[in-house]
Amino acid sequence: MSQTNLIAVAGRLLLAIVFILSGMGKIAAPEATQGFIASVGLPLPLLSFLIAVVVEVGGGILLVIGFQTRLVSLALAAFTFATAIVFHNDFADQNQMIHFLKNISIMGGLLQVAAFGAGSLSVDARRLRTA
Repeated sequence: MSQTNLIAVAGRLLLAIVFILSGMGKIAAPEATQGFIASVGLPLPLLSFLIAVVVEVGGGILLVIGFQTRLVSLALAAFTFATAIVFHNDFADQNQMIHFLKNISIMGGLLQVAAFGAGSLSVDARRLRTA
């Protein structure tokens, strides 16, 4: 097992943990999450909440196991960009600027995963070996 493969797994895990924990937090406080979604003017807070949970928890788990990794990484990057624009756009507030930049940095990591794939320790690689 090469160092590169271990680094790829660690990178996927570290990126995914943000999404999984965020999604679990939304599940733990659905009313608060829907209220926050409504407070920024998004329509259909319940639907937005459900989409966010599925993307964050589902996408995070898929990223960890390395299934459809390139596609999942692109979807998570798009979701992360949308959340940065919608929820962290008050650049006069230093905290919101930090959150915006954090999201942009996460997108960078996800785009690296999309570009280079999951590595050999993944469902994607296993599927290629057995095909």
